Amino acid sequence: MDAWSPPGRDDGPQHTAPCTIAALPAWLVPRPHLTDRLARGALGPLTVVVGPVGAGKTTLALEWAHTGHPPGPLAWVSCDGRAEEAGVFWPRVTDALRRAGVDLPESATAGEGPFLVAALAARLNARDEPVVLVLDGFQPAPSSPIAEGVTSLLRHTSGLLRLVVLARRDPPLHLHRGRLTSDVTELRTADLAFDDRETAALLAQHGIDVPKHTVSALRRRTDGWAAGLRLAAMSMEKRHDPDRFVAQFAGDDEAIASYLVEEVLDLQPPGMRRLLLATSLLGRVNAELAAELSGEDAGRHFAALVRENSFLQPEGQGWYRCHQMFADVLRMCLRHETPGLVAPLHRRAAAWLGDHGLLADAVRHLLAAGDGDRAARLIVHHLAIGQVLGLSTARLPAELTRQPLDDLAPDAPESALLVAAVARTRHDDRACVRALEQAARLLDVAPPEEDRAARCRLAHAVIRMERLRSRDPQAARAAAADAESARPHLPHAALQQCPEIAALTLTVRGSGELRAGSLKAAETTLTGGLKAAGSAGNGPLRRDCLVELALIEALRGRFRAADELTTLAAQPPLPAWTAAEPTRATLHLVRAWVELARGAPARARHELARGEAALSTLPDAFLSEVGALVARLTTVVERGGATTAPVGAVLAAARLPGPVLRTVAPTCTALLASARPARAEETAAVPERGAVPQHPAERLSAREHDVLDRLAQMMTTEEIAEELYLSVNTVKTHLKSVYRKLAVSRRSAAVRRARELQLL
Repeated sequence: MDAWSPPGRDDGPQHTAPCTIAALPAWLVPRPHLTDRLARGALGPLTVVVGPVGAGKTTLALEWAHTGHPPGPLAWVSCDGRAEEAGVFWPRVTDALRRAGVDLPESATAGEGPFLVAALAARLNARDEPVVLVLDGFQPAPSSPIAEGVTSLLRHTSGLLRLVVLARRDPPLHLHRGRLTSDVTELRTADLAFDDRETAALLAQHGIDVPKHTVSALRRRTDGWAAGLRLAAMSMEKRHDPDRFVAQFAGDDEAIASYLVEEVLDLQPPGMRRLLLATSLLGRVNAELAAELSGEDAGRHFAALVRENSFLQPEGQGWYRCHQMFADVLRMCLRHETPGLVAPLHRRAAAWLGDHGLLADAVRHLLAAGDGDRAARLIVHHLAIGQVLGLSTARLPAELTRQPLDDLAPDAPESALLVAAVARTRHDDRACVRALEQAARLLDVAPPEEDRAARCRLAHAVIRMERLRSRDPQAARAAAADAESARPHLPHAALQQCPEIAALTLTVRGSGELRAGSLKAAETTLTGGLKAAGSAGNGPLRRDCLVELALIEALRGRFRAADELTTLAAQPPLPAWTAAEPTRATLHLVRAWVELARGAPARARHELARGEAALSTLPDAFLSEVGALVARLTTVVERGGATTAPVGAVLAAARLPGPVLRTVAPTCTALLASARPARAEETAAVPERGAVPQHPAERLSAREHDVLDRLAQMMTTEEIAEELYLSVNTVKTHLKSVYRKLAVSRRSAAVRRARELQLL
């Protein structure tokens, strides 16, 4: 048994390639992982290697034939593709089998059609060892006599015929049946693509030695296409700057373009050619979109196109992606042959994509068509201004923020809003303000219809909130109020698709409610903002909501909960703070209060200093007062607690809203009362990090651990059920069990207790 055979399988003697097979090319790049797959495939009845022209199918099969030790005599037939004639094909097959050493009397091959196939099958079935037949370039029409004959021969040879087919498209050999029974091995375009190691080896054959990043860039630009890499290497031999060549190398390279036009494009019938050119502008395509761009007549060719063209790769759900270099060539041909069609095709693609909810692709096509005004209107209509500002994981094309927008219509509010948002991403505050003022004037002077006006006003408010929340919180809260006043005039479904807007609005509003003293309302609003930020994938807003909620817990004297929330806010995957973010000061003030509750006034002083430094950059009167209160409490604790200063004296200087003072008074009283005699008790109540916990009386199950982990992430019962693929009632049952085992009765208490026990 040779090195290519799987363990436990022996199909008899193995053979070296006979002299009738072409010699191994000197420029071959060894690909042992693929010849291994071919060797394993040849142990079964059918192996199919499908890839575009120049993908290296024949070279790979030759390498395997010479080095992979086929399981029997190997016959090689080079076919004529679509032009194959039965009267030529079958004599070639029988001749190749004879030259490979298979005994075929003239009487066995004298018949035609089904009689010839039956005679061949009988002779092959009489053998003791299998025969390998390679059909290179085999692509007859479906249901043709050749296709039916080969299918019949394969079916009636009891596994003694090992067929290897090399083709540019799926051969009509009922592959679906083989897939169901695992009797077919398939290597496709993605499998044939060169990796970085193979690309470097190919370049080395041409004396080219470049850094790894250049090799990777070339491989990505060619999609690992063997012919493209070879042609690029031949061009690089004549260049003195390989890095620059790779950076500019594309399908419009003369050698690439000539090769693909002659080998692929010029062979297509007119309808197929129109379809290829029209759809070349698309990053991916399906049948409906193809018909939209090329017309119903050409669109009817789409099924045949994806069946017969290996340059189109399936991406699932009816979508296909064109090989990058072939798409480059097609776009070049489209621009040269019909330049006037390029912009209209982009606009038609954008209209279809926008109607089907594929906003980023639609915007990309409108920008390519030079239609920035329509792109702006589409973005505002879809409430996607937050995507421009980076408030969501869903992002619009990067070119939107890179290209100049000076030529947008001066009388369209959507265009002014897009300019403002892009200026904000470029940190050009002056241009952002000018564009916001222009949009506001346009909306006031010539207000559009109600729905359009509401979308524009919401976009205006979102840009203002994002711009002002760190520099002018009060103005940001006014913008949040404007956003909420626009919401009733917009479809609920559209708003649901944009959680980043709700996340920003609720975060800003909740921060304002906290500073106004409405702690309960702020808690509800910020919890909603936390959930919306999670849906939008906005780490900074999620982190800010956690810190503001921690401050509420600290004001109430719930220092364990405050500590847990700040710990969550400071852990990955949430982002770290920068100097320009307002909640950085909040984080340090909460930590100072927690350290004071632990009986560590020195550490509290350190956190207060960091909070004061943050406030010097971004002033916040409310936080400054909270910091001053914590500083006074720290001073009293350092002097011995309530015996040196009454609580009233500490609170008297605090210029905080009345509800906040009433909430914080019991907290201050407890802190000062426990400063000296009860410090050990307070420390026990808020354990130091690293304390050794006791384990619960009854251990949690693996599923209860899963639920507890998500509880700590502040997920709702419904969200936990969805993520763990459980029913809501099952999650509730697990929660009750967790509460019982941890001896708690609430979610926050369960998370606190789990952290104490180091279960999280």
